Amino acid sequence: MKRRLAVLLAVLLFVCAVPASAAEWDPADPDDPLLWEPDLPEFDGPMPRTGETEEAFRVVVSFTGDMLLASLHGKRAAGNFQDHAAKQGPEYFLQHVRPVFEADDFTVVNLENVLTDRNLTPKEKSTDPAYWYRAPTANAEILTSSGVEAVSLANNHTGDYGPAGYKDTVKAVSAAGLEYGGNDRTFYLEKNGFRIAVICHGLWNEAQAGAIVKRLKAAEKESDFQVVFYHGGKEGVHTPEQWRVRASRRLVDSGADLVLGNHPHVLQPREVYKGTEIVYSLGNFCFGGSRRPENRTVIYQLTLRVENGRLAETSSELIPCYVHTGSSTSNYCPALIEDKDQRQRVLDFMDGKAKLPC
Repeated sequence: MKRRLAVLLAVLLFVCAVPASAAEWDPADPDDPLLWEPDLPEFDGPMPRTGETEEAFRVVVSFTGDMLLASLHGKRAAGNFQDHAAKQGPEYFLQHVRPVFEADDFTVVNLENVLTDRNLTPKEKSTDPAYWYRAPTANAEILTSSGVEAVSLANNHTGDYGPAGYKDTVKAVSAAGLEYGGNDRTFYLEKNGFRIAVICHGLWNEAQAGAIVKRLKAAEKESDFQVVFYHGGKEGVHTPEQWRVRASRRLVDSGADLVLGNHPHVLQPREVYKGTEIVYSLGNFCFGGSRRPENRTVIYQLTLRVENGRLAETSSELIPCYVHTGSSTSNYCPALIEDKDQRQRVLDFMDGKAKLPC
């Protein structure tokens, strides 16, 4: 659990000016002309939580879409994710969104790759084309160094190297201190006794909603608020399939307090169904699976106000972001969108007022 620390600086009688060339740090490889350091906005919320007590407090949870912190077969090639990981420290990748993640209570992401230090055999796949993504276990520090507390492993790429790869990934995230969820594991976020269940699960067809409903009913007995964080749907389209709309609404009918989708690799709109939010796709976030992903995404931030152990108010915010800040190809470094018009375009799309987010 993180809290924003207020630091009081003593007033200096004399201030020595530092030359700009000495004060600036360019995280990009100076030999790579495709990378640039953008002028990015500062994150100014949420406000410091003064006056919080165990009887009255807020819980703030941030969610992102697909984090693929790896390269194809774990190999390094010029400009790919592992090439950047070799040249930069783990703090590089999420440096521009770290203030958001450090200001909340919990950050939950979809980790869509295997973490292993072994040379495992890839799982056979019938799809064409097919992709396998793995990275060293050290890549878990990309998350822990930037304020992420939990990951979903309920996706199609944590199985790329079979059961052994999945077990290695579980060991790696657990050793890093990250909580995790899978198709058979619900995890809980707790503050002052108030518990949020996060139910991670694949949703590849409408019938699978039934398995999620069973997990929802079990989680209701152990928690005060239930989030379904599912993975499934058609890739590359900005509109959810009708079967997934029905399945998502069924989850709400069965007690879900929030439903968030992943896997399409692009944003899909949100809706409010019977007073409950459904976001059909959070899109990509820090994504090593493509040099040129669609460059718009969001951080979904949930805020719960709790009074005397009971939920008093639920609110949310969509924080528009770039998936990367490279000039033409990805530098795998997401950031908040500063331009007001571009921010509004993303928000309009998420609310069904625009056909595309960019």
